[in-house]
Amino acid sequence: MASSLEFDMFPLVVALPVQWGDQDAFGHVNNTVPIRWFESARIAYLEQSHLLPQLEREKLGPILAAVNCNYRRQINYPDTVRIGACITRTGQSSFTMVHQVWSEAQQAVAAEGESAVVIFDYAAQRPVRMSDAIRALITRFENGRV
Repeated sequence: MASSLEFDMFPLVVALPVQWGDQDAFGHVNNTVPIRWFESARIAYLEQSHLLPQLEREKLGPILAAVNCNYRRQINYPDTVRIGACITRTGQSSFTMVHQVWSEAQQAVAAEGESAVVIFDYAAQRPVRMSDAIRALITRFENGRV
């Protein structure tokens, strides 16, 4: 992963203020918070790429299979973070999304990680093959054409 936020790498970047309550007893953002920021960026990606409506049409949904986070710097209140999200791999029924958290106050990467997301049939309770329509939406969004 990149050591600095490369906005060109990410078709989606969201900005979020660090909340006072995001901090733990040690005075820095708790380790669970960047994972929530990844989720916020992931949902924004699904909305802005039009993947959510397509999944609904196919009566499918995303399900998180795995997430990891590498913490690079402590984050403190007050700050604003920018979270980048991009899909770097698509499989038969899943994709990998890369996330990066940039601290405005520190002008540096504070965390980075990946999420594995599976296309899931909640009625049948099983993963399903990703449709061509879903793949096309990912390609268009990643190439900046949405």
